[in-house]
Amino acid sequence: MTHDPAGLGSPAGVGSPAGEPTPAAIPGLEGLTLDHVAIAVPSLEEAGPFLALGLRPDGPDEVVASQGVRVRLLRAGGAAIELLAPLGDDTPVARFLERRGPGLHHLAFRVADLDAEIARLRSLGASFVDPEPRPGRGGSRVAFLHPRWTGGVLVELVAHA
Repeated sequence: MTHDPAGLGSPAGVGSPAGEPTPAAIPGLEGLTLDHVAIAVPSLEEAGPFLALGLRPDGPDEVVASQGVRVRLLRAGGAAIELLAPLGDDTPVARFLERRGPGLHHLAFRVADLDAEIARLRSLGASFVDPEPRPGRGGSRVAFLHPRWTGGVLVELVAHA
């Protein structure tokens, strides 16, 4: 069985062919929707390859001061990509770019009740980057699960206004 930080694994042969639990077997994951994939870039002018793929800007760029980023939302059909450009050299995204270069920053999942989901995940041992949710793009509220709990992937929970 793969890394299972919450201890939610099922016995071999139960759930998926690899023995992993199906979403319906994990409380709270029924109906979980991928909201967006975020990509860190030095500048929002780095959107060219995504535009060539057919993604198009969805609204104006937005500054999310609480996270130190300028965000450009791109869409193609139901797919949403957030390009994140740092507002300064001392921001989390700037440090990410310095350590890893441009690329995948986080996966974001939409939740109906952010506070309830945070409480549920904390009861399973989850750790979060910040102790409380913070403002996100478009008036949303967000919380980031710490990558050490999610197998090295930064995961954002987002509740839209």
